[in-house]
Amino acid sequence: MTATKQLHDLGQSLWLDHITRGILDDGTLKRYIDELSVTGLTSNPTIFDEAIGGSALYDSSIRQKAGAGLKGEGLFVELALEDLRRAADLFRPVHERTRGTDGWVSMEVSPLLADDTKATVTAARSIHRLASRPNLYVKIPGTPAGVPAIEEAIFAGVPVNVTLLFSREQYLAIAEAYMRGIERRIAAKLDPRVSSVASVFVSRWDKAAGDKAPPELRNRLGIAIAMRTYRAHCDLLKTKRWRDLESAGAMKQRMLWASTGTKDPKASATLYIEALAAPDTIDTMPEKTLLAFASQGKVGAPMPADGGDAEQVLTRFAQAGIDLDALAKRLQSEGAQSFVKSWNELMQSIADKSAALATS
Repeated sequence: MTATKQLHDLGQSLWLDHITRGILDDGTLKRYIDELSVTGLTSNPTIFDEAIGGSALYDSSIRQKAGAGLKGEGLFVELALEDLRRAADLFRPVHERTRGTDGWVSMEVSPLLADDTKATVTAARSIHRLASRPNLYVKIPGTPAGVPAIEEAIFAGVPVNVTLLFSREQYLAIAEAYMRGIERRIAAKLDPRVSSVASVFVSRWDKAAGDKAPPELRNRLGIAIAMRTYRAHCDLLKTKRWRDLESAGAMKQRMLWASTGTKDPKASATLYIEALAAPDTIDTMPEKTLLAFASQGKVGAPMPADGGDAEQVLTRFAQAGIDLDALAKRLQSEGAQSFVKSWNELMQSIADKSAALATS
């Protein structure tokens, strides 16, 4: 039995943090589904920039759509949704078998809208409508400005993958927004079954900490933050507020571990995957990490619901002079800025390709 199948049997969903038209055309994604227990997929502007700019696979679509007058964001959304609809269809049997719990793909709203709640919700609803697939999440960042947009999108019935979460406090803020959105739907006599996941980024913590902590704590910060956040999630699910929502038909907002590729060349390629194994959660991993885990990964004991030794580990980081709250805010801010940079590069790449193809 493969390590990926063992992880799947533990109850964790394995999602691929990667998409290109190539892995759809040559059957690679279908093979990952059949052989490596992959049950979902995430994307972001950087992934699409590399896919579109780094190959000729999209040239025909770009030429056709640009010739029809599409450009910029409108052109990108159409290109991305062509891929994501195909991926969503591959995952549709899983989606139906799990009654909407699994089998999702994700598409990001423009990060340029991050500070505009109304525009973000409008864009989220537009992407959801254009996708025309029940198993497509719209990604909205869990920044302070994104919290009200998440609530409004959930109230509007748009499934949301909340991204760019780096701490327990950031997670709890968006969990509150999710529950408010569901409570408003119940009050309005609307269906409370609107799905959402909360994406906590892990490895960026360790890259940011670098050598500021003692050597024995190297590559332990991100995992400890994830364990602390997982405890908060498990505690929330025990509250009367959540139990009442669940009794009314609401779906659990599942935890998703993101940024799980190992950035330290001295560390195991499967470090985060093995540490973050937990039932009823999701681990989205880069293709390289997925293949490494499939070939050499080991599945041990699942993450403890009580957080294990996370607080002791985090105390040692604090004693080493690392301000965890300040670093969480910095990582989220830098992540948002990175998304904007990737988005702008993607728009430029599409513009350049459109222009080149128009004269070829």
